Amino acid sequence: MINKNLIISKIPCEETGIEIKRTLCDICSPGIHCGIDAYVKDGVVIKIEGTEEHPMNKGLLCTKGLCNKEFIYREDRLKYPLKRIGKRGEGKFKEISWDEAYNEIAEKLNGIKKEYGAEQVAFFTGYPKWYRPFLQRFAFSFGSPNYGTESSSCSTSAKMAGEAATGRSFTMLDFTNTRTFLGWGFNSYYSKFLNAIPVEKMKKKGMKVIIVDPRITPSTQKLADLHLRIKPGTDGALALGMANLFIQRGYIDNEYIKNHVYGFEEYREYVKEFDLERVSEITSINKKDIELAVEMLAEGPFCINESAAPVVHHQNGFQNYRAIMALSAITGNYDKVGGNIPKKDFYAGILGGLDTYEANFVKVVLPKNLHDRVGGTKYPLWNEMTTQMQAMDLARQIEEKSPHDIKALYCHGINPRMFPNSQKMFKMLETVDFFVNVDLFMTDASKYADILLPACTSFEREECKSYSGGYITYTNKVIEPSFDSKSDVQIISELANAMNLDDSLIKAGYEASIRYMLKDTVVDVDKIQDSELPVKCLDYKSYVVGDYTKEGYNTKSKKFELKASIIDKYNDFGLDSLPTYKEFNNVVTDEYQFMLSAGARLPNALHSKLHDTKMSRVLKNEATIDINSKDARELEIKDGDLIKITTKLGSICVKSNITDRVLEKNVHMYHGYREADINSIVCDDFDPYSGFPAFRSCICKLEKAE
Repeated sequence: MINKNLIISKIPCEETGIEIKRTLCDICSPGIHCGIDAYVKDGVVIKIEGTEEHPMNKGLLCTKGLCNKEFIYREDRLKYPLKRIGKRGEGKFKEISWDEAYNEIAEKLNGIKKEYGAEQVAFFTGYPKWYRPFLQRFAFSFGSPNYGTESSSCSTSAKMAGEAATGRSFTMLDFTNTRTFLGWGFNSYYSKFLNAIPVEKMKKKGMKVIIVDPRITPSTQKLADLHLRIKPGTDGALALGMANLFIQRGYIDNEYIKNHVYGFEEYREYVKEFDLERVSEITSINKKDIELAVEMLAEGPFCINESAAPVVHHQNGFQNYRAIMALSAITGNYDKVGGNIPKKDFYAGILGGLDTYEANFVKVVLPKNLHDRVGGTKYPLWNEMTTQMQAMDLARQIEEKSPHDIKALYCHGINPRMFPNSQKMFKMLETVDFFVNVDLFMTDASKYADILLPACTSFEREECKSYSGGYITYTNKVIEPSFDSKSDVQIISELANAMNLDDSLIKAGYEASIRYMLKDTVVDVDKIQDSELPVKCLDYKSYVVGDYTKEGYNTKSKKFELKASIIDKYNDFGLDSLPTYKEFNNVVTDEYQFMLSAGARLPNALHSKLHDTKMSRVLKNEATIDINSKDARELEIKDGDLIKITTKLGSICVKSNITDRVLEKNVHMYHGYREADINSIVCDDFDPYSGFPAFRSCICKLEKAE
């Protein structure tokens, strides 16, 4: 007789039939992907825990990760391939077979290619990111340059800024040896929670912490020795003002500047415009606090967390990010012990210490018309520096049919609510001739699809993933795919066969492609497939600080470029090669007296991905807008009152949350709520360098709703 207590306690053993199987969480991506112990009984996940032996999370899971069990078994999981039988957006479908779905997609996409050209089909993916090289190769093998991702509004602007300055994208932070940590937009308890651990650890050992953030957050309360509450969108002015003080007071590394910095003289002249008085007025930060921050940073090596999303979600975001990066250059804290260490990607965006064929996997099939794509003429710097279309320009192009008439969309997880003026993107889903979406759930976007295909979760598929420190893993499915769902890459591969693409590798499937990417490395694919835990690469060698500086940076000057050579050619487009500061259009007026910031992180959700997961939604059930208590009193608004938020684009109504965590004349709202979609009224004002939307600085007016 089975001991009921063992069953109730979910004890894995032969008697209960419960097994522990290892996989990873991909609710947020790509840098975390924590290890998970899945407790499986009779093919069903009954419990999850973090994997203690995993090199990334060491047993920890965030609130999002803990939602995985419910996420897998949500009632709105897509079960079978579906074909639309109602109006777009109505959500009426009939069940079809995979062969029927593939044949119709192949017929429609190949037909458009033959009659109009491959460029009139656009390919797009949202979250997660693990299959992106495969979808990009699929699009390019088809012949379309129009492949895009949600990174058109996420990390690519920061990546471009890093490459413009140093030839490398992102950096690692040397917490162990730093004196001061400058956390620009650092909100780790809500986003990338593992990043808080080294900061907490080193703070106990004496490291000082400065956090720049308009809001009071758990990070500013728990970690910050100094909190600089900056007015949204003025980050560049603060960074340039700090640079001016560094130079004036002699807190710069003249030797590093002489040997490894390009454009310093012009930069030095420009930052003179940003004296303390002006910077304080622009940023609303007390002059003494700015001086204190500079003095703290001057005490020894410092490292900077630039934050790849909030800093760049402004019309001047790309330049603001460059201005922040410049601080590590003039003080010699780039590629220096205790500073920002250049990062070289290994696989799927994670430092692993090996060169792979991941980039080549896509490059070998680059279409000849690569730069003739969505957003290409409007954002020439983006067009030169990336291999993607600027998807934030997609709705405009579908509407205006210029330079291409986009007739079909093939998407994995498209979400119009991640676009500014989101209703315009929903409208465009109505107008295209043919729309395919792959997703796990019947989302609002899915309801517009002509063909809708069911994807599976990370628990139901295989995945190769690398981690910092030279670790690599190859997970196997821990349960069978729910109903008739398939992995994204399996769908891409089988569709490539149905379309008869001239690409034998993508047709061969996931494992064959991974073996190609890892060929000529010491990674034994068979070995990592057999291991339940990530395996450390045998010849992994950690980066030796200073090596990249010795070899010369991958820029035209071989130096850290404060005056970016790659931007020089675009001066006629109004782009500045120095990291200049401009306010652009979003300046409050007598009519629009408030600055709206949309999209701050929640601890229990990522975009709208978990809003329909009950365990997550209960933590923040209602959409609300954060408003300062002084502003609320002036508007005679009480906590919980319905507020009408109006921008130049339109209005929505939402309940108030009165809190002094936000600055006066600033309001913050979390995004992704279908009942109050803040992005539907965020104006399409874009950064001319990157094409990024100004999610964090949209002017608005508030009034109590009747």
